Amino acid sequence: MALTYSAGSLVTARGREWVVLPESEPDLLVLRPLGGSDDDIAAVFPAFETVKGAEFAPPVPGDLGDQRAAGLLRTALRVGFRSGAGPFRSLAGIAVEPRAYQLVPLLMALRQKTVRMLISDDVGIGKTVEAGLIACELLAQGEATGLAVLCSPALAEQWQQELRTKFGIDAELVLSSTVSRLERGLDLGQSLFDKYPHVIVSTDFIKSTRHRDDFVRHCPDLVIVDEAHTCVTSDDTKVSTQNQLRHELLRRVAEDAERHLLLVTATPHSGKESAFRNLLGLVKPELARVDLDSEKGRKLLAQHFVARKRADVRQYLTKEDGLADDSLAERTAFPSDRYFKDETYKLSPEYRALLDDAIAYASERVEEADGQGRREARIAWWSAIALLRSMVSSPRAAAQTLRTRSAAAVAASAEEADRLGAPLTSDSADSDALEGMDVAPGAETEENAGSRLAELAERAAALEGPAQDLKLKALIKHLKALLADGYNPIVFCRYIPTAEYLAEQLANDPETKKRSPLGAKTVVRAVTGTLSPQQRIDRIEELAAEAGEDAAARRVLIATDCLSEGVNLQHHFDAVLHYDLAWNPTRHDQREGRVDRYGQKRDEVRVITLYGDDNGIDGKVLEVLIKKHRQIKKDLGISVSVPDEMSTGVTDAIVEWLLLRGRQGQQETLFESDSFQQSFADLEQDWNSAADREKASRSRFAQRSIHPEEVAREVTAVREALGDAGEIDTFVRESLNALGAVLRDSDDGFTAQVRGTPMGLQDALAPVVGAETVERDRPIPFRSSPAVGRGEAALVRTDPVVGALASHVLNAALDTQADGARPARRCGVVTTDAVTTRTTLLLVRYRFHLTLPSRNGEKQVVAEDARLLAFEGAPRNAVWLPQQRAVELLDAQATENTAAASGERMMTRILDQLGEVTPYLESYGDELAAELDASHRRVRTASGEIVRGLSVTAQKPADILGTYVYLPATASVPAGVSA
Repeated sequence: MALTYSAGSLVTARGREWVVLPESEPDLLVLRPLGGSDDDIAAVFPAFETVKGAEFAPPVPGDLGDQRAAGLLRTALRVGFRSGAGPFRSLAGIAVEPRAYQLVPLLMALRQKTVRMLISDDVGIGKTVEAGLIACELLAQGEATGLAVLCSPALAEQWQQELRTKFGIDAELVLSSTVSRLERGLDLGQSLFDKYPHVIVSTDFIKSTRHRDDFVRHCPDLVIVDEAHTCVTSDDTKVSTQNQLRHELLRRVAEDAERHLLLVTATPHSGKESAFRNLLGLVKPELARVDLDSEKGRKLLAQHFVARKRADVRQYLTKEDGLADDSLAERTAFPSDRYFKDETYKLSPEYRALLDDAIAYASERVEEADGQGRREARIAWWSAIALLRSMVSSPRAAAQTLRTRSAAAVAASAEEADRLGAPLTSDSADSDALEGMDVAPGAETEENAGSRLAELAERAAALEGPAQDLKLKALIKHLKALLADGYNPIVFCRYIPTAEYLAEQLANDPETKKRSPLGAKTVVRAVTGTLSPQQRIDRIEELAAEAGEDAAARRVLIATDCLSEGVNLQHHFDAVLHYDLAWNPTRHDQREGRVDRYGQKRDEVRVITLYGDDNGIDGKVLEVLIKKHRQIKKDLGISVSVPDEMSTGVTDAIVEWLLLRGRQGQQETLFESDSFQQSFADLEQDWNSAADREKASRSRFAQRSIHPEEVAREVTAVREALGDAGEIDTFVRESLNALGAVLRDSDDGFTAQVRGTPMGLQDALAPVVGAETVERDRPIPFRSSPAVGRGEAALVRTDPVVGALASHVLNAALDTQADGARPARRCGVVTTDAVTTRTTLLLVRYRFHLTLPSRNGEKQVVAEDARLLAFEGAPRNAVWLPQQRAVELLDAQATENTAAASGERMMTRILDQLGEVTPYLESYGDELAAELDASHRRVRTASGEIVRGLSVTAQKPADILGTYVYLPATASVPAGVSA
């Protein structure tokens, strides 16, 4: 049986109309409902079911709409497009509205036959979205068939959610906790990377030799590496076994020259030029050796590297970017700055005495161990640091450390002691080192010290509460001030016991009727490493839900550094309080970056750093590390990492001074000590050098491979095809008003209550906003910013709430028997002073059959586009108007009433003659196809092989969805114009 229907043609089956898709075979038709989404695709066997050719039904003359009908129908139609015809195949179908600057990496990628990119935009700019756009586009075009994301296990579930909700990519989690379940479903000899085309893989799990070889053999043809800087090291730094394994994994993955590879990191240098070179070598081997100061080297790098500060993209596509005007200008609402305030506290006499005794004990142990051998000395050293850090953290952490055996105590060598002790007491900038590192370390190293440590532990436990713990008292004071100013802060702690202690002290307890010192309406929750990554996100959402929308309610999150990397918290929180100082300032920047990022509604994010004025440690760390880090960031506009080994050298010198010199010496004694001076000099030199390199590189390697004019051209094309923000705002407001919703303006948009709208709309909205919201008539917030929190809708075409509304409006317009209000109609007659001659506006849907060549073979696609075409006079003598004039008719206002009977007669005559305009509609479709062909070729300019075989043809006939007649207000039909 021959294939009767070509791709893109209309058929009728199962009581509805469908579009035939290219995947169809002679005995099996793959169909998508007309106006439906890919989720509704069905397969039909013509041998067993009735399938007939179909033509799109013309409008009904008597079903006339008002002046808004054409605009609402056009927008409803365009919002429903999930398969755009332009060169960006994925933009119509994703659930995120990319900023114009986020299209730059995508344009760079599409110019490469094999995509190799290092995306190093600043924290909070949206690197995940940029990588997701590239991945989605490569998959949609058939350039890639599978995807693997390599990331920290703590971020795996967030990546999974981002890919699913924003890009429609369902990926399996491959973690140590899931791999057994996944492998049970495999066939004999099958790799799970063959069974699951899209995976999110824990870098630390897959880097082991046991799993690495299978992954490399069956690795998908597209790989994204998150926090890629953790997978390389500098040539002059001692390399950890973990980094060696990660680098070996990536090296083998990158060896396949045909594999697409996206490396994502905000800190590509990590303070070392050689580390940056090693990272570039993974992207393209010659980049590791080329002279980046030469024009040739810079041009080569510019093809693969994008690194922008917020200042570079805060205002984009403006005259300052070289454009003729600001008509496409886009402002991205990043917080303007962080407000820093360093606040001190002093120890109570009892706490002071406890710390003195703890320092004395630690000092004795270190001095004693120095004479016993290098292994014993290193064990004692890590035990001393653990004790001091937990002591200045909280009484709860101190007590637990004093009662717990040191992890380093079991070490058989000095090297093993360092390996076991360092992670629990240092603050590595390596995000993969965060998991499990917020537990309180142990201090006990010998059996006969038990009674002395137990006595110290009892004294520590007795100091809980603001009466003796003046650090807690200071915290309460500063939190009250933040809450009074309307802020919702995150309090970051180093250890789990401290976070749990603070939550107990600060939270309301209904069972014991204990009132929070922060107020009865303040909701406090703790998130620590005791929770899985998904449980952490759930806990945060529960906190936000419990606080609710009450203006008086406030949220306080107590967290360890398990939340300091990768998790986006800007929708619920807008201030950070560092309760415990990190000993690597990069960690502070990572903490603050959770709220200081795109989507934060506050223009100013507040940061309070709490430090002990008299505990011997905090003041020095703040002065030497934290403040210098801030100053460098202020000067450069970006964060420059301090190498871990340099930061550790300084903090080691501080601890050494504190233990061995005692507290009697003044601060100058520390700064004059030989070990401190040497460590600080090394740090100063290395850090300043890194800052200079970063400053130079930001200038040398500024993104110049894609000019803003090129971005502007593609943004214009996308907005013409899919609509812009202003169109969506108007559509949502007018549609909801017409459907009976109650709208109220707000600071950043408006709210809508939909209980009074047709049941069909309520049923469509319930799955996306929640049935309870609809049933209880709770206001649905619509925001002008595309970055919205849970429970809010963005005024962009990709938002699910906007999509549900558009689907209802479109279906109601096509169904003249639909119940309830129908804001959009397929025809209308409007008398207006916007025209001087009878003018007819047509809303035409074109379907295009695209043949897209790729290295995996040709991909056949059916895509849609909607256009407004207008002509003056009668159809047989039509004078066609420019495209801009047709669009302007949507804003025409009725200046006189048009009688329903005469309007219906006029519409009947026009519809009867519309066959006369078919030749023009077909030729216009051919022009659009030629423009689309040129657009696809323009975007893919780098390789002739990529565009060879590309073709775009318009499916005929085009569908006339709407016909609208505009009559001049002075006369129905001017003299000399026949109907």
